[in-house]
Amino acid sequence: MKIEQDTPSFAHVNEEQLPVAKEKLHGWKHFAGLYAGEHVAATEFVIGATFVALGASTKDIIIGLLIGNLLAMCSWWLITTPIAVETRMSLYHYLNKIAGNSMTKLYNWANVIIFTVISAAMITVSSTAVRFLFDIPAQLNWYPNNFWFVLIVLAVGSIVVLVAMYGFTTVANFSKICAPWLFVIFLSGSFALFPAIANHVLGTTTLNSWADFMQIGDTSIWTGVNDKGETGIGLLEVIGFAWAANSITHFGLIDMAILRYAKRKSYGLFSGVGMFFGHYLAWISAGIMGAGTAVLLQTSITQLDPGDVAYHALGLTGFVIIIVAGWTTANANLYRAGLAAQSIFTQVSRRKATAVVGIVTVIVACFPFVFTQMLPLLTYAGLIVVPVGGIVFAEHVLFPKIGLTRYWAKYQNLSKSTPAIASWGLALLFGFGLNYIDIISFYYLFIPTWVFTIVIYTLLAKQHGADKQYPEAKKADELELQQIEQYQQQIAKMTPEFINDNSLGTRLLNITSFLSLIAITFFAVQVMFYSPTMEIYNFNKSEFELYCFISTIIYFISAYIALKRQSKLNLQVEVTQPEESKPCKNKQMCNNV
Repeated sequence: MKIEQDTPSFAHVNEEQLPVAKEKLHGWKHFAGLYAGEHVAATEFVIGATFVALGASTKDIIIGLLIGNLLAMCSWWLITTPIAVETRMSLYHYLNKIAGNSMTKLYNWANVIIFTVISAAMITVSSTAVRFLFDIPAQLNWYPNNFWFVLIVLAVGSIVVLVAMYGFTTVANFSKICAPWLFVIFLSGSFALFPAIANHVLGTTTLNSWADFMQIGDTSIWTGVNDKGETGIGLLEVIGFAWAANSITHFGLIDMAILRYAKRKSYGLFSGVGMFFGHYLAWISAGIMGAGTAVLLQTSITQLDPGDVAYHALGLTGFVIIIVAGWTTANANLYRAGLAAQSIFTQVSRRKATAVVGIVTVIVACFPFVFTQMLPLLTYAGLIVVPVGGIVFAEHVLFPKIGLTRYWAKYQNLSKSTPAIASWGLALLFGFGLNYIDIISFYYLFIPTWVFTIVIYTLLAKQHGADKQYPEAKKADELELQQIEQYQQQIAKMTPEFINDNSLGTRLLNITSFLSLIAITFFAVQVMFYSPTMEIYNFNKSEFELYCFISTIIYFISAYIALKRQSKLNLQVEVTQPEESKPCKNKQMCNNV
């Protein structure tokens, strides 16, 4: 297959800077799995237990999380996905197009800081499982108070940094197989501890009605009283946090990078898989596990860390879930931080940038505040990024409706967009100013800040030339997009198609991994519903912990071998493809094919 001579080559352009090719778009299953994997993670242990400590009531948790996660799902669907699908660009590329290099560098600095902190929190969470093995006390202060805990963080963090530098592709693929296991484990952990809570409250290990569940929740889990003995957060706060927890990705538009691959705008609805399996059921399950562990140990949930909770709920499997969930989440975010840093220091390779950011991340991870303060950290991170989403929303959605010109800064060849930078700065002052005077719950600060940014940016952009027409530049832009599409179509014809491995061996491996999840569920259900006395409960729970661990090992071995077989098959197809049908490596080669 040859590239036509009159079609310009874009092989010299980084693929991330081009709109996604039609041939690379994904169906709904891809996004359902992606969001399930990303939003059922180690942070759920922290956040679920935090709702208990903040004193939410059972009714507020059940209703508030339902409404808040529904609002979050609709934000992905109605705000992020339409822009991503219409442009097929990542936020970074779009921002560079409308605001220039200066704004993009500032934004990348913000991303370095945000993703570094999130990665550090996940390393700390993973370390809580390892410290439990060595009988090191729980780290509950903002600073570490045990030398050996610091060494564990350094060891765990070093592995995370090395993998993010050299082996991220493998970890990213491995993370995909973790999603169904994580969901099953979260539910199973709550099943394993709920009879103990029921016996503590009702004097019996079994439930007879929904009223029993509500009584147990109000008495021993979500009591409506915080750890200081005061009235806790209410329905509006629960809704607000569930909505704001991922404002960085939906209102802040970071998930344009993911959703630009969606075939349809409706695929934004599949963010709900992550929201309702991860941020609804997993948060509730984590709260139950935290409260159950507190009952068993006769202590307060604020005196526990994720390692305590996971071990007492799941036994040896608890170590696996904390390490794996924290590790995979930390790697993904550290990789993002490295990319953002490399975009700032373009003369440095991505690996070196990731290494430097990784060193800082590991140092931050030694301080437990990064995971104990996860709720406010996520909320404030959203407050920083949401104004950028407001700028892009105004440019893409609002400008055409009010007669302003999209990409006006690019058409003026501006390397720095004063309206964009000024709007971001003013929005930060506005948002954090609202927080300082405390006239609105900080969970909802992202909404007025987003609206404020849209208004300010629209007014400033109009003053700087967005109200003018640029017919020649616009025509050149449209021509370039057509040329890119033609180039991508020709490259697609030379690229081997993905082949799904339907061999008998792979099918047997997939069946084995599925049956291992069924086994975990079976023993968890036995603990929850077939433990009429504490004696039988203790026996069933011991049996569950044993078979849960064995099934977990079987699941990961079979699922990982199946993954490697699939990867090997497609690698063989790529290697054996005729040389003339492979994608070109550079501009000269493409033009000479």
